[in-house]
Amino acid sequence: MARLSERLPENVPGEFYVDRSCIDCDTCRRIAPDVFAEGESFSYVGRQPASEQGRLRALMALVACPTASIGTASRLPAAPAVGLFPEPIDGGVYFCGFTSKDSFGAWSYLIRRPAPGGNVLVDSPRVAAPLLSRLDECGGVRLMFLTHRDDVADHAAFHKRFGCERVLHEDDLTPATRSVEHVLRGPAPVRLDDELLAIPVPGHTRGHTVLLYRETYLFTGDHLAWSPGRKSLYAFRDACWYSWEEQIRSMERLLDYRFEWVLPGHGWRHRALSAAAMRSELERCLAWMRRA
Repeated sequence: MARLSERLPENVPGEFYVDRSCIDCDTCRRIAPDVFAEGESFSYVGRQPASEQGRLRALMALVACPTASIGTASRLPAAPAVGLFPEPIDGGVYFCGFTSKDSFGAWSYLIRRPAPGGNVLVDSPRVAAPLLSRLDECGGVRLMFLTHRDDVADHAAFHKRFGCERVLHEDDLTPATRSVEHVLRGPAPVRLDDELLAIPVPGHTRGHTVLLYRETYLFTGDHLAWSPGRKSLYAFRDACWYSWEEQIRSMERLLDYRFEWVLPGHGWRHRALSAAAMRSELERCLAWMRRA
C-alpha cells in the first residue's frame, strides 16, 4: 500500500499521489496519461483527474501498479476499477491489469476464444484473487504463452489454478520455468493452432518469441513497441540483454508476416491503419535500428 508519508514532492496537490517505491515501469502513464507524468526515474501525478472518467482511469492505474506505489489521500475504494480488468482492447483481446513487480510491471494479455481453442494468457500478470475470479468467469485459461524469461512472474500459480499448457523457448528456460509443458526449439516459427503462430525473435533475450494471432495481433513482449515521443515503432536498445544485431535480424524476419497491432509487455501498444501501413512503420523502425 502506498504511504502518504512517502509521497513524492513532484506530485501536484490533491487526492492521488505516487510514493517513493515507484520503479518507473510506466504502467500508470499508459493507463491514465492525463494524470500521471514521467520523472527522471519515477512516475508522479502531474495533474489531478478532472472528471469521473479520469478518476476511474487513475484508480485503474492504482490497481494495476506492480509495487502498490499509487495512493489516494482519502483511501478511495478501488473496487469500481478492479471490476474493469481484464480491459477489452479489440477483437477478443484484453489487457489483464494487475502487473507484477517480478516482471517489472510488464503487461500481460488475455485472448478470449471459444472452445476448442480456448483462452490464452500472453505472459503472466500478478496472481490476484479478483483477476482469478474474472478469468474463471471468462472460461479459464487453456494456454499460457511466455514471450521470454523476464516476464514469467506467477506462471506456476496460473498453471496450478487452470491447468493451462505453458509455452516458452528452450533458450530462455531457467530453473523456475523448466517445468513448462511446451518447449519451443530452434529458429523456425511454430504453429500452435490455426490462429496462433509462435515466432522466435532472439535479441532482447536469446529465446525471445512473439505470438501472432489471426494475422492481426502481434504480442511482442520486449521485442517491439510504440514510442509516442518518436511517433514510431521502437526497440529497446538500452535493454537488449543478448544481441542487438540478432534483434535487427529478428525484426527483418517480421516483415514476412501480416499484422495490424503491436501489443508489447513494455512500451505503448499501437494499431496501424492497415497491415501494409504496419509494414512501412516496421521498415522505418529497422532503418533506425541499423543506425543505432
